[in-house]
Order: sequence, then structure tokens, then C-alpha cells
Amino acid sequence: MSEIQNVTVLGTGVLGSQIVMQAAYAGKNVVAYDIKQEFLDKLPDRWEWMRGHYSRDLSDFSDEKFDAAIARITGSTDLSEAVKAADVVIEAVPENLELKKTVWAGVGAAVPEHTILLTNSSSLRPSDFADSTGHPDRFLALHFANMVWKSNTGEVMATAQTDPAVFTRTVEFAREINLQAFPIHKEIPGYLLNSLLIPWLNAAGNLYVEKAANPSVIDEDWKVSTGSPRGPFEIYDIVGFNVAYNIIQARQPEGSPLRKFGDELKSRGIDKGHTGVGDGLGFYEYDSEGSIVRPNPDWVIYED
Repeated sequence: MSEIQNVTVLGTGVLGSQIVMQAAYAGKNVVAYDIKQEFLDKLPDRWEWMRGHYSRDLSDFSDEKFDAAIARITGSTDLSEAVKAADVVIEAVPENLELKKTVWAGVGAAVPEHTILLTNSSSLRPSDFADSTGHPDRFLALHFANMVWKSNTGEVMATAQTDPAVFTRTVEFAREINLQAFPIHKEIPGYLLNSLLIPWLNAAGNLYVEKAANPSVIDEDWKVSTGSPRGPFEIYDIVGFNVAYNIIQARQPEGSPLRKFGDELKSRGIDKGHTGVGDGLGFYEYDSEGSIVRPNPDWVIYED
């Protein structure tokens, strides 16, 4: 049996909740931490949403196994309590550098001496907040893709201060929770996937701001031209508006067209609780199985 049995996940949003279930379904005991009980109260609905996807996408699925995974999950709003017995802590809080520093300072003061400290940061450099943990030798990145049970990549990226043994153990841990591990040997903002994905999504955002075409038209052109199964606005819905907005805020200068696009993601989506597939409404409307019903009229520019 692995010596890593107790996992704490910080943040229970779209991806954080998926990470919780990914670890629990693999047999780990998981504490799901968030700052408010009302966020934790949403988890049962998320489990049922995931249950449908797991049943369709995983060959080893059974309701008994899924229920056993749920039973291994405990919620907490007390950070010190949430991490005090953790073998691994995985942080999935918003892409805000000062917030991450604050959270990791609290974690670092409360974790045992053996705990591996992992960030799922999408675009910030782990080394920019490694020292906040107080244990930079045990701190590195493990980056998950959305719809993690199916797109089960685990990008493992060390900083210059990470103990090589901890890096190796994290690669092993990623495999233990059913990820395909991708070791990254030099710290790169955005890892491998997002270094390729973000410029593509940014280009689509710019096309929308310039009112070049409707999102569904841009998506269809991309899919027909490249043979790709999804277009950029479909990917925005999978990534989630919250993640996309926070990346834009962190990486784009004030007054840029993409800042305008980010502001629209917030005002027309996030503020209304419409952030993509996980909520059933993003650039598209989705049915209960996550299939597209039609383009969301709120984002249609032209009557084509």
C-alpha cells in the first residue's frame, strides 16, 4: 500500500471538486476544504453530475465504487484542521498570487513534516509563491485538465528548490490517482498544455471582441478545417469561465481587448452563475449529460 493515503484539496470549484473525486475514486481519503460551508454544500450535486460522466466514460465504473469514493470525502472550512494529517495537499484556489501566498502560508504552518505540497495553478509560476509555504523543498506543481476523469493528464513541474525525490514521488502519486503523468523538467508558466492552449483561446477571445463572427461559427470553422472535435468556445466552456477570467486578469494588461473579453466573461457569465459545462450554460446550453443543446443566445452577435 502507498504511504500516501490522506489527501487534502484546497478549493471545491469546478476543477477542485473534480480533483477531490479523482483522488477518492482511486482509493484515497480526501478532505475537501473551502472557505464557506455554502460551497461545500454544493458538492453532493457535483457528485451526482460527475456520477453520470463517470458511468459513461470509465470502463471500471460501478455505483458501489462511486458511493465508496463519496464516503471517503470529508468537508472542512478549517484550514489547519483540513491539512493536519495530510500526506499530500493540492491547492486549486483562484489564480491570484497574493491569495495563493496567503493560503500557502497557512498551510505551511499546519502541515506535518512529510507532507508534499502541490499547486494546480494554471498560469502562475510556482516559484513565485514557493517560499510562502515555508517548505519550498516539498513544493511543486501538479496540473490537472478539466474533465479529469477522462482527460486524465497530470503535469508534474518542479521549481529550482524542489527536492528531486519529492518530484519523483509526485510523479508516482499522479499515477496512483489514475493520471497519465507528464514530468516537466524546467519551470514554464502554463506548463505544456496551457502554453499551447492559452494563446489559442486568446485568439478566439479577440475574434469575439472584434465581432468577427458568432462563437458557434468560429468553433465550426475550426472543427471542419482541422478535424478537431471541439472549437475554442467549447473549450472555454469545459475550462470554465472562472479559470479563464482569472488567467486573463493575471496575464493581460489593463485596456487590452482580452481584458474586455474577460470583463464580459464575468458580467455576462460568472456573475449570473453561468460558467460553462459544469453549470449547464456557457457559450452553449447543455443538457444533463453535458451535450450541447444550442448556442447560448446571450453570446450570439449575429442572426446567421
